[in-house]
Order: sequence, then structure tokens, then C-alpha cells
Amino acid sequence: MTQKEKNKISKDKILNAAIVEFGTKNYGNASLNNICNDNNISKGLIYHYYKNKDDLFLTCVKYCFDQFVDYLQSEEFNQNDFQGIMQKNLDLRYDFFKENVYLRHIFFNVVLQPPMHLKEEIKAIRKKFDNLNIGIYRFALSKVTLREGITEEEAMKYFWILQEMFNGYFQSKAYDNSDFNGLIKAHEINLGKMVNIMIYGIAKEE
Repeated sequence: MTQKEKNKISKDKILNAAIVEFGTKNYGNASLNNICNDNNISKGLIYHYYKNKDDLFLTCVKYCFDQFVDYLQSEEFNQNDFQGIMQKNLDLRYDFFKENVYLRHIFFNVVLQPPMHLKEEIKAIRKKFDNLNIGIYRFALSKVTLREGITEEEAMKYFWILQEMFNGYFQSKAYDNSDFNGLIKAHEINLGKMVNIMIYGIAKEE
């Protein structure tokens, strides 16, 4: 076995262990000591490949978003109505995270309750996912007739602002002591409603 192969095995072992650690605890409660003690990995080996806890955490975040984007891009969105396209997106999210429980926790940790000092790094990592999400929404918008005076770009801007406000709501003090799994469930249940309200409003036409 070459040194390059040994390095990959060691690095993969650390990454897999870190995904379990960050995939079961929030950033603040996770620790390098846990990763070492639970997986028979020396701290020196971790520092050989990663600068610190932040570096390892961001590597896990990148792996999470890369896997999720690859999964979404492997699927076709061939529905012919707005609701069908958005529901397909929600269904794919559900299926992916059902099969990848640790990545689910990491994803929602950084979307709903990100470590503030890593906010800019996380923003850069999720850019590809955000662009894909925008593309899906733009495609869905092409299936509806916009109200007079509303351009597609304005609709996209409203969508982005509303999404950021929606995610920000789950970072408020109202959710400080919430069970994290309950927080994720509440987010996913209300996400579809939020998108529908934006498109169709809250008042029934008389």
C-alpha cells in the first residue's frame, strides 16, 4: 500500500468519525476528544490533516452539501406545474435525509443554527446548493402566470428574502430550548406552506 493510499484511509476514517460526531451533536457540543476516544484516533493524526475543529467541521459541511447537490442533480424535474415541481423538491429532500441521518443533522444545523463565527465560510460552501435551489424555483416559476407588474426577477428576490426570513425564524430565541429533531420537523412541515403562501397568498378569492 502506497503512502498516498494510507493517507486517504486515515483521512477518510477521521472524516467518517467526524460526520457521526457532528451528525449527532450540534457544533458547540461536538469535540475532537469525542472523535478520538470513540474511534481510537489520535489527536495528533487529526491535526496532521486538519488545522482545528473548525476546519474538520467545515469539511463535514462541504461533504454534506456536495452529496446532497449530487443527489438532487441526478433527478429530473419534469413536472408541468409549480406545486408539482416544488413538491418533488421537498420529496427529494425527505428521501435523501431519510437515508443520510447524520448528514441531515449537519445540514439543518448549518441552515437553522449555524456557528456564527463560521457563517461566511458556510455561505461559500453552500453556494452551489443555493444556486441549484434558485434554478429549481425559477423553473417552477416558469409554470405560472405572474401577476401584472411582477417580474420574474422580483419574484426570485421575494423568494430569497422570504426563505432567509423563514430560516432566521428558527434561529430565534423561541427555539433556543427546542429539541433539534422537532425543530427540523417543524421547518420541513412549514417550508412547503411558506412557498405556497408566497405564490398563492393567504386570502381565498371571492
